[in-house]
Amino acid sequence: MTEYKLILVKRRTRLEELVVRYNTVQQAQFYIERLGADFSDYLEEDRRYHHSVHQAQQQLSQLGRVQTIDREHVPNFIFGAQDIVVVVGQDGLVANTLKYVTEQPLIGVNPDPMRWDGVLLPFTVEDLSFIIPEVIRKRRSLKEVTLAKVELNDGQYLYGVNDLFIGRKTHVSARYEVRIGSSVEQQSSSGVIVSTGMGSTGWFKSVLAGAAGVVGSEAWQNIQSNEAFTPDRGSRSSHSGPEPKGKDYSEAHIPVTASAQGSMTSMNHFGWDAPYLYFTVREPFPSRTTAANLVFGQIHPKQPLHIVSQMPEDGVIFSDGVEQDFLEFNSGVEATIGLAEKRGRLVV
Repeated sequence: MTEYKLILVKRRTRLEELVVRYNTVQQAQFYIERLGADFSDYLEEDRRYHHSVHQAQQQLSQLGRVQTIDREHVPNFIFGAQDIVVVVGQDGLVANTLKYVTEQPLIGVNPDPMRWDGVLLPFTVEDLSFIIPEVIRKRRSLKEVTLAKVELNDGQYLYGVNDLFIGRKTHVSARYEVRIGSSVEQQSSSGVIVSTGMGSTGWFKSVLAGAAGVVGSEAWQNIQSNEAFTPDRGSRSSHSGPEPKGKDYSEAHIPVTASAQGSMTSMNHFGWDAPYLYFTVREPFPSRTTAANLVFGQIHPKQPLHIVSQMPEDGVIFSDGVEQDFLEFNSGVEATIGLAEKRGRLVV
């Protein structure tokens, strides 16, 4: 047996979540079947998952000391420097665990390959018997993963494996000042998304796909054509008053072409270990006091992203879609977003 401690991370199944809500399996079954859904699928998923967890515990107990923890305890768990972390997936559990470990190798295990695709779950329970010894002997390849980190001016911080969201809790309009490099802008939007390479095939990809779809559509081409022949096109808007703070792009008209759409579509993901992040602004709204120019850009070690909240309440920052684990981001709080000082290490 090895001296290494093996940390097994598991989660609740859908059935267990229903039992928490409705107290008993019978009441959960009544609720699901009343809606016309198949409750047997919940039972089968639960059975398979717990069988996989039990198998993993048996396999690991033959290799070293095992400690099993639930997902909700991961944020407060102190991982030892020599620990090896085994996560019985889905992908979301792997990502959520990865941001709380430091340099420990993490092994993603797919509990039900017929049900889950598992991009981050390359192994089955049966593989653990030879994967663990190879990791201990350092004969197994590790894939490094760049993490994002947000630090607030009150000392709080949060890591993101896939992405960070900065905005309002209810996803209504968020007000803030954004600064990157020498450019500063007041904005009102549905929030800012910061993506890592690992997260670039998720939220980041969907945002770029939507933008590419708009600029490549016939409707957009018609709008551009009509705007080109508007008699008073020299006037950018009908209102009077100060221009919103930010860089002036009024003279730069970049025609929308098929090649532009293609480049936007092809740049819809980047490497997991890429030494940079990208930020995108959701639904920016230009007005007398807000602009919509700093809506997309790269973040790297020499160019962090700064956002100052102007939201009296409900301002939040959360990572990887876990809204329950968030930082409050209300008026006066400044967030600095950049690359984390640590990297995740996935066993492959």
